[in-house]
Amino acid sequence: MPEPLLAPETLGVDTSWTRREIHQQPETLRATQALLRDRQAEIEAFIAPLIARPELRIILTGAGTSAFIGECLAPWLSGMLGRPVEAIATTDIVSTPSLYLRADAPTLLVSFGRSGSSPESLAAVDLVDAIICEAYHLIVTCNAEGELAQRTSGNTRVVVLPEATHDRGFAMTSSFSAMMLAALSILGGIAALDTRGPAIAATVGDVLTRCEPLVASLAMRGFKRVVYLGSSVFKGLAREAALKLMELSDGAVVTAFDTALGFRHGPKTIVNADTLVVVFVSNDPLTRRYDLDIIEELRSDGRCGALAVISAQPGDGANIAIAGMADAVDADLLFPFIVPAQLFGLHVSLALGLTPDRPNASGTVNRIVQGVRIYAAHI
Repeated sequence: MPEPLLAPETLGVDTSWTRREIHQQPETLRATQALLRDRQAEIEAFIAPLIARPELRIILTGAGTSAFIGECLAPWLSGMLGRPVEAIATTDIVSTPSLYLRADAPTLLVSFGRSGSSPESLAAVDLVDAIICEAYHLIVTCNAEGELAQRTSGNTRVVVLPEATHDRGFAMTSSFSAMMLAALSILGGIAALDTRGPAIAATVGDVLTRCEPLVASLAMRGFKRVVYLGSSVFKGLAREAALKLMELSDGAVVTAFDTALGFRHGPKTIVNADTLVVVFVSNDPLTRRYDLDIIEELRSDGRCGALAVISAQPGDGANIAIAGMADAVDADLLFPFIVPAQLFGLHVSLALGLTPDRPNASGTVNRIVQGVRIYAAHI
């Protein structure tokens, strides 16, 4: 096992659900994989005939973090399946269904939901059934008691993940990684991921052990702005990382996300001495060159307060090196790469004197969204 990134230091005592749920991810990833293996025949009997149809439209959906699962996976699944896979948030589908749903296109809607009871998640499923002539649903949820989990019609397959993934903390952590692994397995082939799943879980455990001292020390520096940069599948991950910090800091830290190439086109103006920039480095040889270019440019500029590089390649001089995954595909790196961002959000929350499980002091933002009115769509 690699040496710790920093000498061990006192990280403080934090017994929050948020911390437990971040640290339980090796176990919940293994439990998710075991559950899928047990249900493999049933799940694949539903999914395989649908994916075999070239005219089938595949939409990955959810709200907030659940939507970002789709943004992470859609580029990878599109390439692997050789067909378009779209990530469209439930919040977009519900507000303007006419732009996103086509009545004559057979559609598989893959819905992600921690609670499975968000108003937009339920409304999106209803709209797809009402508008699309031939609709199918794969529901991946962490809550057996949620309303999505009760959808048991013939055109629907529900996969309820292990109870531990139903995060009690405000910010989604183990639910995010478990639902992402489930979708990657189901749509990419459960047997195919079986050989990679153990390595993913083991690497997540290694990163949890090694990176927390560095992350805790960065959190104590009081950055006012944090930018996450990632290309391809890591653009969705950068968005999720930015949201985690925004949620856990109760909006006290300004966050942004972009791609390595896109960052130069205006967003780079956010960088100053109070800015931490975090770069997720791709294993894809071409994409990686662009990631390394922006790292070199940021170092040359000398304007950011700190630069954190997360990479699986030994030669990248990463602050947070992901050991043993130099040959991994980028989809597998999604899981260890998100861990430092989750831990950073947690430690910033603690440094600000907040309660990580309930960081929103005003009470205007809730674990399960409230106050959403669903209006009738003109179908």
